[in-house]
Amino acid sequence: MNPFESFELAIKNIAAGKVRAFLTMLGIIIGVMAVILIVGIGNGLSNYMVEQFQSMGTNTLNVSVFGRGSSRSVSPDAMYELVEDNPGYLSLVSPVLGINGSVKTGSETYSTSVTGVSEDYFRIRQYEVATGRGLYFVDVDKRSNVCVVGSYIASEYYPGGAAGEKIRIAGADFTIVGVLAEEADSEESGTDDAVYIPYSTASRLGSSAINTYVLTVVSEDEAAASKKIVEDELLDVFGNSNAYRVQSMTELLATMSQMLNIVIIVLAAIAGISLVVGGVGIMNIMLVSVTERTREIGIRKALGAKERYIMSQFVIEAATTSAIGGALGIAAGYGLSKVARQVLTAVTGEALAVAPSTAAVLVAFGVSAAIGILFGYLPAKKAARLNPIDALRYE
Repeated sequence: MNPFESFELAIKNIAAGKVRAFLTMLGIIIGVMAVILIVGIGNGLSNYMVEQFQSMGTNTLNVSVFGRGSSRSVSPDAMYELVEDNPGYLSLVSPVLGINGSVKTGSETYSTSVTGVSEDYFRIRQYEVATGRGLYFVDVDKRSNVCVVGSYIASEYYPGGAAGEKIRIAGADFTIVGVLAEEADSEESGTDDAVYIPYSTASRLGSSAINTYVLTVVSEDEAAASKKIVEDELLDVFGNSNAYRVQSMTELLATMSQMLNIVIIVLAAIAGISLVVGGVGIMNIMLVSVTERTREIGIRKALGAKERYIMSQFVIEAATTSAIGGALGIAAGYGLSKVARQVLTAVTGEALAVAPSTAAVLVAFGVSAAIGILFGYLPAKKAARLNPIDALRYE
């Protein structure tokens, strides 16, 4: 009997007991479906995370200065000089200084994020000015009382147009010179609910030192070298590496991606336990099948069938059962992935793509077929070694 005939016979035997075959496949179906779904959700989260980091700029370095002894900060001039001295690694820099204080428009006072930045900050963060203009160098140099606001503030408090209007920040009057394009769903406390003023003006209003900087690197491939240049400069200033922290967005993204991949692998491995359970179910049903077909096996052996033919028949039947279960699991996994995408989008408010990878599908299907062969071997071996006389006498 050739493999094609064995496969045909396997299909007939599976069709003869559809319910029993389906219950046998159930563990394989659930395992494959779970692996595909978990990997798909993991891929979606990974893609979403990459998009978020890209929106913040994966080519950036975030510098936080804690200070030490009498040196509590590093001056903006020193950071600008550092960038100018390393044009092959660093390109832009912006001090970042948040200030406390109420924001008032007309007779209404509200709470929002007020941040002092340089004229390059919007280029660094890839923010687009929709109306008016951004901050200029002269605004920083003259400590001007001008600001750029997010789209939420503009639409909520200036329905007639915010550019050119007045706003009161920390007791001082400011002129709105620009409105940023909407970054997300414009809402209170979101990324569009913010006010940006020159960092020199923020320093004067807040009376505090600037301890945070954001820089861009010329090439993401040189992010590590760029980070070391900044760290070496700060080490020379403070003499202690605990006085500052330099965080590379590229390195942070790589670390988070690695952690997420580990979680996905662990969850997929846990889901894969169902495949082992399904394999045990296949072994059990094949042992039952051998018992039920003992006389058939005896007749075939009496007619000259060799052991390897008997064994291959049962191994192929087990592998076929497992492969069909794997195919059904793949279909169920893709179906649930679509449902999961809709559920996650509704819950999180973000368009998360649940995308099962081709590699995960192929691996899941290959493992399911391999499990069928592995767990079908013992029953097949038992069938092949039956004594034909004992098998013919079996009732």
